[in-house]
Amino acid sequence: MVAINTTASPSSPSGSTSASPPLDTPSRRGPFALMTTLFFLWGFMTVFNDILIPRFKDAFTLSYFQAMLVQFAFFGAYFLGSLAYFIISVKSGDPIARIGYKNGIILGLLISAAGSGLFWPAAVIESYWLFLVALFMVGLGFAMLQIAANPYVTILGPERTASSRLNLAQGFNSFGTTVGPLVGGWLIFEYFSRTGAHGAESVKVPYLVFCLVFVLAAVAFGFVKLPEIAGQTGEKIEGGVGAWRFLHVKLGALAIFFYVGGEVAIGSSIISFLGQPDIASLGKMEASHYVSVFWGGMLIGRFMGAAGLSLMSPGKKRLILAAIPLAGFAVLWGVRGWDVARMYWPFLLLAWVLFQVGRGQAGRSLMLFAATVSALLAIAIAVGGTVAMWCVVGAGLFSSIGFTNIFSLAIEGVGIYKSQAASLLVMAILGGALLPPVQGYIADAEHSLRPSFILPLLAYAYVAFYGWKGYRMGRADASLASAEAAPATSA
Repeated sequence: MVAINTTASPSSPSGSTSASPPLDTPSRRGPFALMTTLFFLWGFMTVFNDILIPRFKDAFTLSYFQAMLVQFAFFGAYFLGSLAYFIISVKSGDPIARIGYKNGIILGLLISAAGSGLFWPAAVIESYWLFLVALFMVGLGFAMLQIAANPYVTILGPERTASSRLNLAQGFNSFGTTVGPLVGGWLIFEYFSRTGAHGAESVKVPYLVFCLVFVLAAVAFGFVKLPEIAGQTGEKIEGGVGAWRFLHVKLGALAIFFYVGGEVAIGSSIISFLGQPDIASLGKMEASHYVSVFWGGMLIGRFMGAAGLSLMSPGKKRLILAAIPLAGFAVLWGVRGWDVARMYWPFLLLAWVLFQVGRGQAGRSLMLFAATVSALLAIAIAVGGTVAMWCVVGAGLFSSIGFTNIFSLAIEGVGIYKSQAASLLVMAILGGALLPPVQGYIADAEHSLRPSFILPLLAYAYVAFYGWKGYRMGRADASLASAEAAPATSA
């Protein structure tokens, strides 16, 4: 078996090679732009889960724990799908190396389309469990998309700017999660309610549209030529558990587990949390607008991260880091009004300060932002009322760079095992399946969501540790192992 190692040389301080041309070359800009549409699409649909939870809770008379099974089914599929991928890679080599990134993306889109189509019969027979099966299938498709798309974006340029590149792509994912609650809330809580489609019936048509969009996207990717990255496609890489040898990968998988679990737990509970009398007593439709603000913070933070972690000149970086939050503030003022914008600007200012302190370092920035989320949740638990409301909504801004920075730091320096390491990280998205139901259980036991935020608080505390020290642990051994594992180039 032959594999060509064109990843960064362990001895290279920058982590880049001539085999990874800059993103601004014509051969890289087009594929990167295409990938951003994919990130938008799965972000737009994933956040619909936050709308489904309160909708299903009312339609099927569920407890918080039962309603949170929406996230258990969806993100549990990430774990099982990634586990299957990892087992296959151990036994017979990396599947992406055999079928290519493009075919991996097409497969993920078609599986997601099948799951979305299953929403129609689930709505017709009014079966909550069939809805969960449908969400599981969508999650399986998204797991394949994550395994293929995230590492592909990181290798579309030098390794040292992978965090910046992934933040930019995930920024478009956050654009999807920002507009998703607005569209989903209007369709499910207003439009289809007015037309008589109450309860589970109101989700039937939106997910049929998703099914058609996924099929069309799969067809589009079939006709588009994506550049093959040497050593990543068309070659069969040896089996084995090479990625598991790297301590920073294992600690990174745990960080992804806690990050996704914490983020999903917060986002899933916002609508119900803001409806509590001791917080804001908002109706579901109005509260869904604040879900959009939560995810909009992700959008702003990831675009700031793309600039702050890039190699652009210091002057240009300072200008963009100031312009993005100002633009976000202006949009928020125009869309949601002055009352919302004036409450949000301190978070934007704090994010700007943290990026200055982070000094363009992925690990340091991750530590600062994750620690800020933990602090905000601690305040929300202790204080309650409007302060708690804005601390929880504002946490989205500081969650923004979590996934991207963890992912790029965890697969850095693993050589030919990038896709296998990516499957481990995507497997760890299981946190999104397990932590929300646990949070729901705590909320049921305490008869309030407020004390349940202790769970995501602790989750982000570990993420802060990974940005502080975890990503560096075993890194010297990783470089040596990567060099030993890489087969020599064969003529």
